[in-house]
Amino acid sequence: MRVLILVFCAGLLTAAPQQDDRAALRAEIESLKRKLSELEQRVAALPEAAPAPAAVPAPAPAAVPPAPAAVPAAAVVQAAAPSTPAAEPKVPFAFGDFTWMNGQSRQKSQPLSNGIATVSLYLDSYYGYSFNHPKDDTIVGSNTVGRNAEFQINTAGVGIEADYKNVIGKVSFQVGNMQSLIQDADASVTRGRNLSTANYKYLSEILGGYHFDKWYGINVEAGIFYSYVGMESYLTAENWNYNRSLVCDFTPFYFSGARVQIFPTEKIKIEPWIMNGFQSYGKWNTSPSAGLSNYYRPHEWLAFAANFYYGTDTKDNPGRKRFHHDNSILVRYWNRPTSAGVSKMALSMNNHYGFQSGGVNPFPGRKAYMAGTSIANRIWFSRDHLAFTVRGEAITNPSRYLAPAPTANGFPLGPDNYSLKIWGVTGTFDILPTDFMDFRTEFISRHSNVPFFAGQGGTTSPDGFLGTPGPFVPDVARHENRLTFAVNFRM
Repeated sequence: MRVLILVFCAGLLTAAPQQDDRAALRAEIESLKRKLSELEQRVAALPEAAPAPAAVPAPAPAAVPPAPAAVPAAAVVQAAAPSTPAAEPKVPFAFGDFTWMNGQSRQKSQPLSNGIATVSLYLDSYYGYSFNHPKDDTIVGSNTVGRNAEFQINTAGVGIEADYKNVIGKVSFQVGNMQSLIQDADASVTRGRNLSTANYKYLSEILGGYHFDKWYGINVEAGIFYSYVGMESYLTAENWNYNRSLVCDFTPFYFSGARVQIFPTEKIKIEPWIMNGFQSYGKWNTSPSAGLSNYYRPHEWLAFAANFYYGTDTKDNPGRKRFHHDNSILVRYWNRPTSAGVSKMALSMNNHYGFQSGGVNPFPGRKAYMAGTSIANRIWFSRDHLAFTVRGEAITNPSRYLAPAPTANGFPLGPDNYSLKIWGVTGTFDILPTDFMDFRTEFISRHSNVPFFAGQGGTTSPDGFLGTPGPFVPDVARHENRLTFAVNFRM
């Protein structure tokens, strides 16, 4: 550019006829050189120089050159500034495929999503058959299956989840048989008025919150959530076995409160909670409960979890405190997803320990605690389209403070009103045509040291129907063998 201007000015000098005109032209050239130098310095200070403009033919010589047009600074900056690509969002746990894990969704894609909102559909139906043949068709001792020899909709739901400009919102509706086993059993709503299970029982999850772009994300949310305690999910389609393990059946499936999800790295989640209580829409006493959930997935084939809970959950007994802890490990030790034979093998282990102390102890001199474990091994076949899972489990719960009551009046009286020990084995066969569908057949055998399962006489009334008068003693057995046939759909 400088060369072109100098050549142009030299031509003017050559064409000028008079000495005075030459002096004026020299002065004008010096002024142009100074302005050109200033412009070059401004352009050099920018991050990247603007591309040189195409050469323009020099105008015809004139006695006095025209004054150069001023270049707007904003135009220079806009032309010279480089285009900065938008930073990719940091997504935790995106480094691997964790759909193989017990308690996680099997979906590898979400077709009902447009980038702003995601719609989810869910259906869980079953046919349960107890070899104890209870006359009232009521299965007890399980929070998964509640009816015998009947086709039932366990859970049907639809939900929508949105994340727009860091604002988080989610609402999921539910209906089905499992609400009678879980939500209807929440007696905290009987404290005072203006609260009932009907207020919330048709909402499986509802929350609102905000996402902060710190590390791999921080979410602050409040509402009703699926529980963080235990490894297995409230949604049976996410679990390796259809009937949940005893240790998970004894612990919460939902919480009402607030949480903060902190992802310091792509492999770690730390999640503190504050909530009303241990699976309760309301509070049993004056103090709220607190919890902490921790997840660590160092590799795609390995995952750890450790969760903690502390609160007061005994009616009219605020001095009695409850502590609960669970930890789990999941290991995928074989992975050949394209194999027509064995395509995957994985192991999961979930351990629980908790206790109640202080306040009024209904069993003076004895400890109230819960300890148990569930170990499952799953083998996938035929490119992950078939699977077979074997699970062994055991639990002890002295004082029975977490156990679901087998009858409307609690446990039947007997020589031992304190201890409770249950153990069992489960086998589950899955046909998995797609990530969205599962046909399941399951056999479960469980045994207890005290009567805990529904016997042939049932647990309702003399003829098995509610409200039938007459003398009746619930028939509760120490053993139960059951078959379950289920269909799970999720999208």
